[in-house]
Amino acid sequence: MGNNEPSQEINTSSDPASPKGSDAVSVETEDLKGCDSGQTPGTPESGSSEPTVEQLQAALATEKDRILRISAEFDNYKKRSSREMAEFRKFANETVLKQLLTVVDNLERAISSASQNNTSTEVQEDHVGDRQNPEVQDSCIIQGVEMTHKDIIKLFETFNVKPVESLGKPFDPVFHQAVSHQESDAHPDNTVIAELQKGYLLHDRLLRPSMVVVSKAVSKNEAVSNNE
Repeated sequence: MGNNEPSQEINTSSDPASPKGSDAVSVETEDLKGCDSGQTPGTPESGSSEPTVEQLQAALATEKDRILRISAEFDNYKKRSSREMAEFRKFANETVLKQLLTVVDNLERAISSASQNNTSTEVQEDHVGDRQNPEVQDSCIIQGVEMTHKDIIKLFETFNVKPVESLGKPFDPVFHQAVSHQESDAHPDNTVIAELQKGYLLHDRLLRPSMVVVSKAVSKNEAVSNNE
């Protein structure tokens, strides 16, 4: 009991058998190596992930080409839209003008029927001022119909509506509608010799084909019999 034994302190941090001590030493060693190499501890090394000058130039060329294509497509779209709008304005009144063709047909029939009676000029000379005479009244009506017809024709000219030329022309199925065929020696074969209804054009578009009678060559048997 009288002998005092010296106390022994155990340093666990320096114990080679302690796993915690060895791990701490290795971490400190790696951190020191990172500091010596100029790299911040815990950050990844800078690799070759940054794009090169050649890659940037190639990407820039690709974007320029894409923008040029988009600009060209947009320019084509504007031109196409402008053409479509002009075409729409050009033929916007097509339906109304088609309806007016029937009115013109009726006016022309009335004028033709009156001219066949051949009374308008004679009545005007014989009954000037006699407004109560029925013949004079008919003459005035005919004059009104003719004036109305002229006004509508002027309106057609304003909107570039023109009649199709048919008489004496070779038959064209694009502009002519054959109602019948008639044998004729006076005209070449397949020629329009009569027009039953006028056709009209709106600019270069067909509003209505002409209804026509087309000639055909006289058969040889009939020609021989006629000569006999």
